[in-house]
Amino acid sequence: MSITHTIGRRKTSVARIYVKAGTGTIVVNEKALDVFFPLATIQQEVVKPFLITNTMGQFDVTVNVQGGGITGQAGAIRLAISRALDVINPELHAALKAESLFTRDPRMVERKKFGHKKARKRFQFSKR
Repeated sequence: MSITHTIGRRKTSVARIYVKAGTGTIVVNEKALDVFFPLATIQQEVVKPFLITNTMGQFDVTVNVQGGGITGQAGAIRLAISRALDVINPELHAALKAESLFTRDPRMVERKKFGHKKARKRFQFSKR
């Protein structure tokens, strides 16, 4: 089996992943998954495509991720893994699609407006 390369994005994070047949190791920016993402909930988010398709431990994943915070990076990796599994085995597409794992989350940070403290928060109103 050859190496599959896919890209996932969320917020301002971009994840480039390389998937090949192996023992199930996931390396993120040259660190183990549990070192790079110390929170168990974030780790579960990353491996969710493997759990849904029952392919846990069958593929080695190497990830280069940049930008954003840990939640955005985890979402980007999850999307990239889902896309890679679809390329490797198109029969898994229905199971991944049912869990909405191919949907790129379009939510982005709203820009700050002039005359406001933040995107929507105003300065305190004073009548006098």
